[in-house]
Amino acid sequence: MRHMADIPDLGFAAPVGLPPGLEVMTLADLRGRAADRMGADFMRPQRPRFHHLVALQRGRLRQTVDFTGYGLEPGTWLWVRPGQVHQWGDLTGVDGTLIIFEQGFLDPATSAHLGDPYGTVVRVPAEPDQEALRAATSALEGEFRIPGRLPLEIHLAILRHLLSVVVLNLAQLGASPGSPAPQATQTFLRFRDAVETRFASTRRLEDYARALGYSTRTLSRASSDAAGVGAKEYIDRRVLLEAKRLLAHGDQPAAKIAARLGFSSATNFSKFFHQRAGTSPLAFRHAVRGTAISRPSPPADPDGTLPNLGVTLSDVDRPATLPPPRARSR
Repeated sequence: MRHMADIPDLGFAAPVGLPPGLEVMTLADLRGRAADRMGADFMRPQRPRFHHLVALQRGRLRQTVDFTGYGLEPGTWLWVRPGQVHQWGDLTGVDGTLIIFEQGFLDPATSAHLGDPYGTVVRVPAEPDQEALRAATSALEGEFRIPGRLPLEIHLAILRHLLSVVVLNLAQLGASPGSPAPQATQTFLRFRDAVETRFASTRRLEDYARALGYSTRTLSRASSDAAGVGAKEYIDRRVLLEAKRLLAHGDQPAAKIAARLGFSSATNFSKFFHQRAGTSPLAFRHAVRGTAISRPSPPADPDGTLPNLGVTLSDVDRPATLPPPRARSR
């Protein structure tokens, strides 16, 4: 088994002359850039700190997100969120559109729809939704490619609005037909942001309640309404998700991962992991490396700088699945 370093953390840096926080390109463009500048590095697991939206129009594309393999066919969309571990498949013979953007590029009202770390990765729009998404994506791409037509601030405002149309349409596809959208209250948003900041330091719901000035019951009710699970379960799921990422894509022994995630011992970490994943940490690592990493698994559901992608490699290993607290947003 080959050894793997920690997952490269990718930050966004807009190429010269392009709008900050957003880039739109074809998969053919990406394929050329990857071949010219990245080679094999392009297809290694990476942890971007920005959103990827992939709309496949031609061919079949296999992608791996958080050690689960997905087979994309024309008409499907892939949504990779900040902090998720993403691995590109072979781009030969495929085409479509790639939109990458930072959370802060969008207005706060739209950004409120983007924070679910367990949101559906693959979306299959029905034909009316396909038409709406095609029109919005085409308008976004067209505006992106003519930056000098209008003053920069107007150009950015139009891009922001057009991207919001794409994002809101995709976000709605994740909701069950006829059901009300989850209610992400300010209480839940503060709790969600606190978990993202502190999940490796404490898993005690009481600590979050004390820090945020709420009762544990209030946090649990807000979490249930917005995420469908209680607050303690939400915390534990976030810890488990990070543990799986570190086990699947790194070489650190379980004891070091345990310390990194705030466990007092490797034994306690193993018990926590086994109770929630149904297997030991090392057994999980062995199993997932035999599928999603070395040989990407069949599709689960139909249902660097990355070359001039505006992406720079960083040594920082900062989880970024959820956006920063609104009060501290940049």
